[in-house]
Amino acid sequence: MSNVHSNSFLRNVLVLDAAASGATGLLLVAGAGVLEDLLGLPVALLREAGLILIPYVAFVAWAATREPIAPRTVWAIIALNALWALASVGLLMSGLVAPTALGYAFVIAQAAVVALLGELQYWGLKRPAATLA
Repeated sequence: MSNVHSNSFLRNVLVLDAAASGATGLLLVAGAGVLEDLLGLPVALLREAGLILIPYVAFVAWAATREPIAPRTVWAIIALNALWALASVGLLMSGLVAPTALGYAFVIAQAAVVALLGELQYWGLKRPAATLA
């Protein structure tokens, strides 16, 4: 298995992912009651989504602090980001929820950010500056 050494771009994107996911998780858990009316999404859904992010944040933060960064770990994070983005869009298309216009915007925006983070992580793996061991 190859490992990525000294790829500060990838490391920074992982840290950004952990920070953004942590902030989103806190918002969803702590603010679910307020967000319910604004977004038109059930409190239970918001809180559970926030709670799901806790182990994800820990995993991504752990991955960001490894030297070297294991590509398999980053591929797992990319896959989780893709699943989250697809599940977010799928939720909107499912008819299981009736979000407000702001709710649609919130879900689409966070899905887009998650997809972008996954894309940046992919680029970080492919950067020629990364040395493989």
